[in-house]
Amino acid sequence: MKLKAMLVDDEIHILNNLKMVLPWYEMDIEIVALARNGVEALEVVKQEQPDLILCDIRMPVMDGLNFLRELRKIDTECEVLMLTGYEEFEYARVALQHGVRDYISKPINYENLEDVVRRIAGMIRTARMEKQMAERRWGKMIDLAYEKMMFDVLMGYSNGDANYFISHEDQRIEDLEYVVMIVDLDHYSVKSVTWNDNERKLWNFAVSNVLQDALKEFHLKYAALQTREGEWCLIIQFYHDSFHVSKEEIQKWVACLQKAVKENVKMTVSVGYDRGPILIRELALSYKNIQRYLLTNPDQEQIISVGDSVPSQSEPTGSQWELIEEIVSGLRHGDRGKIEKSLHELKTSLIVSADNSLAQAEKFFYYIVIHLLREMREMDVLSAAEEEEVWAKFRYKVSLKELLVVITELINRALDVTSSKKSSELLMISAKDYIQRNLGSDIGIDEIADHLGISCSYFSLLFKNYFGETFVEYLTKQRMELAKSLLVISDKSITQIGSLVGYMERRYFTKVFQKYTGMTPSDYRERKAEE
Repeated sequence: MKLKAMLVDDEIHILNNLKMVLPWYEMDIEIVALARNGVEALEVVKQEQPDLILCDIRMPVMDGLNFLRELRKIDTECEVLMLTGYEEFEYARVALQHGVRDYISKPINYENLEDVVRRIAGMIRTARMEKQMAERRWGKMIDLAYEKMMFDVLMGYSNGDANYFISHEDQRIEDLEYVVMIVDLDHYSVKSVTWNDNERKLWNFAVSNVLQDALKEFHLKYAALQTREGEWCLIIQFYHDSFHVSKEEIQKWVACLQKAVKENVKMTVSVGYDRGPILIRELALSYKNIQRYLLTNPDQEQIISVGDSVPSQSEPTGSQWELIEEIVSGLRHGDRGKIEKSLHELKTSLIVSADNSLAQAEKFFYYIVIHLLREMREMDVLSAAEEEEVWAKFRYKVSLKELLVVITELINRALDVTSSKKSSELLMISAKDYIQRNLGSDIGIDEIADHLGISCSYFSLLFKNYFGETFVEYLTKQRMELAKSLLVISDKSITQIGSLVGYMERRYFTKVFQKYTGMTPSDYRERKAEE
């Protein structure tokens, strides 16, 4: 980190000595200006904003102490090192009281001066790094709070009826409008059924990482939220008086998203969008509408505008989708009565549809199976073998009757699993999901316990009993396994990978990684490359 320094003294030979004798280049410090008095120095400060000033006390026009007083009116962070004669010790003492970091007596001992300058430069760099880290952490906390709130709104857990959003500046809800997009990995359910747990985590993490940065060139304020495996919702925020978004602009954003995923992850995605403007209370409905359009248009690399599309006769009606959502809601809450009622109504509705077109009814049920499979995977109520068994049936022609049997079996299996699980087990499944979504963030027990609505001590007890290790041990393991994969499959730097898995400092990331694997990240990458 290069620093800027200014030298201030009325004696030109001292200025030259200070500039020539000390190893400024080696200390990574640039001398940006020389000044002969306080007035000249103040002008330079306004222009150059130096990090360090070496200043004499006794000077014409404006002496060092008056310069210091004026300096603090315009710059409170710049470090000052005073140069003083022995007889001016009392002046130096007063200067220290006014924010001078240290003083050097004349005649100058240049070795001593170099040591002092190095020490102060180190203090400046450390303070600046800590400040940057604190700002990043605070900014991350704000972003996480915002994303958590928007996720709750999308899922229908909240309608966003608060006075203000949490953001980098106060923003009234009525002043905000949105464009909503869903990015869906093409044929994800079929592709991922043969992946193990770590592979699914890695691919989903890779896409999440790409989407976080994909639209930065457009300078948009947006959140990219993973709503379920293989699916992300992008909420792009605008003030209502600056909402002038054309279809052409959105098409550019969509093309950029598809290109970024294809180039970086080697997968294709379909994107559905509602260009709005959408208000906060309309987000959940918009999300569901886009999700339905994407589900019923299964071709690869689709671009679907909800506002411009008209549902075809082969798509479920709004009331049928509502019944499907009722079934999913019943599964989440283990409500067998609600599920049976909704399933009966759905079957009746679709069988009536079959009177007009058997092919349409079969397609309806096929959509439902795909949707239920993805939702059940999110709820962790269906094993990989059971999911693969369902997909195996679809390799052949499946009749309407067989589809009805598949749906009923799926729902009954999920209900049995949900009913057999204790509330503590469901809490830990939710905790696991939360951790996976936030591996790259500075998450802690307090945050997750608050998310689950339980105390920290109870969370720690449940976690240890369920996972067989402490929260920190589990979190570290998940981060290290992800880091190992990223070191092998990506060309990102060690620092970037450390940041992606939650470690802002490369040195600390390296220390934790070496303790976990027995080798540094660089050594691990080289060894895997050789293998």
